[in-house]
Amino acid sequence: MTYSIKGRLRRLVIAIAILLAVLMAAALLMLVSYNRHYARLLHNVTTASEFNREFKNTIDQKMYYYVIESQYSQGLPIAEVRDAQTLAKSLRATTSQKNSRQAITSVLDLCENLEGKIYQIEETSDYDQRLSQLENNVYILTSLVEEYMYTYLYYEAAELNAVQQAATRQMAGEIAAIVLAAALTLGFTLRYSFRLSQSITRPLEELSGRMEAVTRGDLTTRKPVQSEIREIRTLSAGLEQMIARLDDQMRESRQRQESLRRTELALLQAQINPHFLYNTMDTIIWLIEADKQQEAVEMVSNLSGFFRHSLSKGEDVITLSEEESHVRSYLRIQQARYQDIMDYTLEMNPQLKDAMIPKLTLQPLVENALYHGIKLKRAKGTIRITGTRQGGDVILQVEDNGVGMTRQRLEQLRQGMRSKKPVGFGMSAVNQRLQLQFGVQYGLTIESEEGTGTRVTARIPYVRKEVPRP
Repeated sequence: MTYSIKGRLRRLVIAIAILLAVLMAAALLMLVSYNRHYARLLHNVTTASEFNREFKNTIDQKMYYYVIESQYSQGLPIAEVRDAQTLAKSLRATTSQKNSRQAITSVLDLCENLEGKIYQIEETSDYDQRLSQLENNVYILTSLVEEYMYTYLYYEAAELNAVQQAATRQMAGEIAAIVLAAALTLGFTLRYSFRLSQSITRPLEELSGRMEAVTRGDLTTRKPVQSEIREIRTLSAGLEQMIARLDDQMRESRQRQESLRRTELALLQAQINPHFLYNTMDTIIWLIEADKQQEAVEMVSNLSGFFRHSLSKGEDVITLSEEESHVRSYLRIQQARYQDIMDYTLEMNPQLKDAMIPKLTLQPLVENALYHGIKLKRAKGTIRITGTRQGGDVILQVEDNGVGMTRQRLEQLRQGMRSKKPVGFGMSAVNQRLQLQFGVQYGLTIESEEGTGTRVTARIPYVRKEVPRP
């Protein structure tokens, strides 16, 4: 019999929640009444404290500036006094303690008296009389307002303390009841949790051991862990399926990497073609014997650049600018040999110079265009190499106006490339390498018409070279 961890935990949580809800509801109902009373007292104390902190200084200063006719005078502080009266009325309406009500009533009376004294100063024109009224009336009244407000704060704070003590005593009883209930609940929960944890941890230890074996490289498929818990059995079965898929993917990845390395090695070996090297050296010797030293030097320089770019410091991926230099060196060498039958143009979008491309992508295509297109033509031909961007891809094209191919030969070549059969090593190897590295949506496409020429298009994703941060 299997069961769900979620179901058992849900039942445990519901039982605990009901018990705690009953206890909390009782405590909450009792606290609500205390909280309302406490909140009202706290509001009154806070409001009165804020009032008392600024009232006297504000009124005294504004009245002093008014009496001496200072440039800083803002007129009579009637608005402040009336705001104080409104505040006193509000506090009296929410005050139930006798002494507090008497104190706040006195504050209200003093504010009304203060308003009258302010108007009296306004009606007095003699400076000395106004100054006397300020000192003997206004200053005294603001001091009394401050004193009675402190009295109000004292009684309200005492009431606040009494409410707090009553709530504390009541809470002590509630806490005792909650602690007792919590102790009983804890005992039940621990017993239940221990049994549940045993049924979980043992199979999880087996799963942990299995994962450690996987991290050590053991990808052999095993029987799933047996457990009464449905989730663990599902997890174990899923783990074994994942391990099996991982083993298949790693095997496939190794095969793909081996195939990619073999293809790259074959392409590199093709660059060291003895016939190409012998013919190039013969051309250099002929140039020297013909007293064409400058052309011979350029030929040697192009040959050196050709092999240097073929190695590319051991890197498999280079920039399009470097690949362009490699192809240009190759074309210059071949044009020196076949200047009577071959011309070429090389047009690359300057914005793509930092695009990353597998090395030896273009040269095999150019070589194929020369030997299977241009050389078989009875007239002079042209090889055109272009590089453009299309959305998120780089499009490289090698086009010649050589002899082209028959439909039968073209279809044979296309089928061979789709089936990865070695039909025409250069293009087949390039196509296989691009698809192994970037996916089957990339690679080569071939278009050809007999007697007109051939166009080979290479599509690769556009990825810029990362510039190291200083």
